[in-house]
Amino acid sequence: MESEKSKAVIGVVRASRPLFRSRHDRLAFAVHASFFASGHSLAATGPAAYAADALSSPSAGEVGIEGWNEADDEYAFVYVSPEDSKKVLVKCLAMDDKLVVDALKDGAAEPVHLEIDVDEFIGEDGAASYSGQFKNLDKLVKSLDTEILSKLNGSSAPSSSTNAVGRENSEGSRQPISEPGIAAHEPWGPQVHPSGVVIPPVYPLGGNDLFPGPGAGMYPTRVAI
Repeated sequence: MESEKSKAVIGVVRASRPLFRSRHDRLAFAVHASFFASGHSLAATGPAAYAADALSSPSAGEVGIEGWNEADDEYAFVYVSPEDSKKVLVKCLAMDDKLVVDALKDGAAEPVHLEIDVDEFIGEDGAASYSGQFKNLDKLVKSLDTEILSKLNGSSAPSSSTNAVGRENSEGSRQPISEPGIAAHEPWGPQVHPSGVVIPPVYPLGGNDLFPGPGAGMYPTRVAI
């Protein structure tokens, strides 16, 4: 049975009526729908969300989803948090069969990070309904809540222990665990963005003028164990 949050997420998708070009598009929009269903308002997406001052500039009000998937295999959203009205920059990068998600809240020391297996959550092409284009939605929504949304709202500087999914062993220490389709990793060393916000380093993996390489707030792909 679907949870209330999952129903809200698919409701956002239906109401938005997005046009999907790829399976990564569907998963990236599910990430957006999870933020929207959690009460975040959309302040920018597409080219406007890639601007150097997207996180630090004053919000001009809520916007629509036009241009959200304009770039190939790269997605960016800027939200206003319902908790404290601070901006949150969310960037998603399609890398092989995964969607890499990084989210940075204005004033935070470092982003939170999640890698999502596309095959685990996206159904086969050709489904007539929006709900039929997703699968295991409850698991996806729960993982986004646990690894992204709750960490953004709970702390401006997540500790290393909050960036890994784990369970306690018999001695009480934390051990990383592997859950199919979801992988949370500790971020690598941050750098200072021109706006003054601390962000992860940009790696020379190629790209374009709109979104060079993985981009600020993005990580190169890492293998989930």
